[in-house]
Amino acid sequence: MDTNLSQSQIEGVGEAFDMARLLQQRARTNEAVKAIAAAMRPGMLEEQAVALANSLLAGRQMRRGWHKVNLRFGVNTTLHFHTASQPGVVLGENDIFFIDIGPVFENWEGDAGDTFVMGQDAELARCAADARAVFHAARHRWLAGDISGRGLYDFAAAEASRLGWVLNLDMNGHRISDFPHKAIFSGSLAQIDFAPTAGLWVLEIQIRHPTRPFGAFFEDLLLDDSHFQ
Repeated sequence: MDTNLSQSQIEGVGEAFDMARLLQQRARTNEAVKAIAAAMRPGMLEEQAVALANSLLAGRQMRRGWHKVNLRFGVNTTLHFHTASQPGVVLGENDIFFIDIGPVFENWEGDAGDTFVMGQDAELARCAADARAVFHAARHRWLAGDISGRGLYDFAAAEASRLGWVLNLDMNGHRISDFPHKAIFSGSLAQIDFAPTAGLWVLEIQIRHPTRPFGAFFEDLLLDDSHFQ
C-alpha cells in the first residue's frame, strides 16, 4: 500500500458513485451466485461449470467482469484467487464448491462469494457454515468500532483457528465502488491502518481444513445488520 495515501484518498469514489445503486448491484450479484449454484450437478467438470456461470451472467446483462469467475470444486477450494485450479476436477455426490463472481452491471461493480455442499458430509457442511460464521464474527467486531482493516484480519484468523480452520490470508479483502475501483485504490483491506467505512469494502473469508483437502469461501460488503436480514 502507498503509505502516502490518506484515508480519504483510499476511500475515494468516482464521479458517478451512488451507494443505492451499489447496493442494488449487491442484490443482483447475490441472486446470480444462487442461480449459478442451483445449476451445479454432480459429475460436472469444474471447467464446464465456469463456462456455464459465464453464460448465466451474460444472460443477466453482465457488461463484463471486473474479475474472472472463480468457481472451485473439491480440492481446488483450498486455492487462493490467483492460483490456477487443478484441471479435470469433477463435482462429486458428496462434495463442496464455492462461487466467487465480480460482475459489472451498467457502471456498477458487484462482488459476491459463497460456498455450497452436495450430499450429507457433515464436515463439509460445517466448513461452509463456518466461513459465513467467521465473516459475521469479523463484521460484528468491525461494527463494535475501533479496528483497522489489518486488525480485522487478525481477528478473523483467530476466529477461524478457534473453530478448527486455517484462514487463507491471501484472500484479504478490497475496495469496491463504481467501476473501476482499482483506479482509486488497488490494495487490500488487510493492509489499511484505519477503520474501514461501511459499504466501501469487501470482506473476504477463505478457510480450509488443517489436514483434509477442502475449504470454503464467503465474501460480502462490510455493512450493518439491517443488510443481512
